[in-house]
Amino acid sequence: MVKRLKLLVGLANPGPEYKNTRHNVGAWFIESILSEKNSTFKFEKKFQANYSKISVRGHDVHVLVPQTYMNLSGQSVLAIMNFFKIKAEETLVAHDDLDLIPGVAKIKLGGGHGGHNGLKDIMNRINSRDFLRLRIGIGHPGNRNYVSKYVVQPPNLEDLAKINVSIDNSLNIMDHIVEYQITKAQNTLHSQNK
Repeated sequence: MVKRLKLLVGLANPGPEYKNTRHNVGAWFIESILSEKNSTFKFEKKFQANYSKISVRGHDVHVLVPQTYMNLSGQSVLAIMNFFKIKAEETLVAHDDLDLIPGVAKIKLGGGHGGHNGLKDIMNRINSRDFLRLRIGIGHPGNRNYVSKYVVQPPNLEDLAKINVSIDNSLNIMDHIVEYQITKAQNTLHSQNK
């Protein structure tokens, strides 16, 4: 059977005080997709998440932004995967990445969590690391002691503009991702990184 993507997850902290912070860029990506598709979220209690369903190239794709805090993201992801019988490899998680500078986004399949609490919780709860990641660069504050404060602050205007470009570039490869043309998606996205 041909693989395809069935679930898109954007990681974020809930609440207006976190909406524009670096840690929420995964949700920004999901919101951009919904805007492009003229779709909206509704809160789905059974997933503890904002949920929607979109169509990409004629395929249904479930879209989720957990409304737990970041370090409990796996609760929502596990709930929706169990409900719709979705496998780890049929899932893409969009998240902020300290190791990439603003303006850079990368697609990756599997790997570790790199200290990201949202990814760590997802891996622990679904008992797999074999999901796709969209790593959206937010840069690093230069000192690991400042990281926890840095991720819950909004980016400056220059970085915000670069992050938005990387999100736009990521939107342009969604057809490839949904149809599981991962190498094609990587080559296209990674060539656009500035």
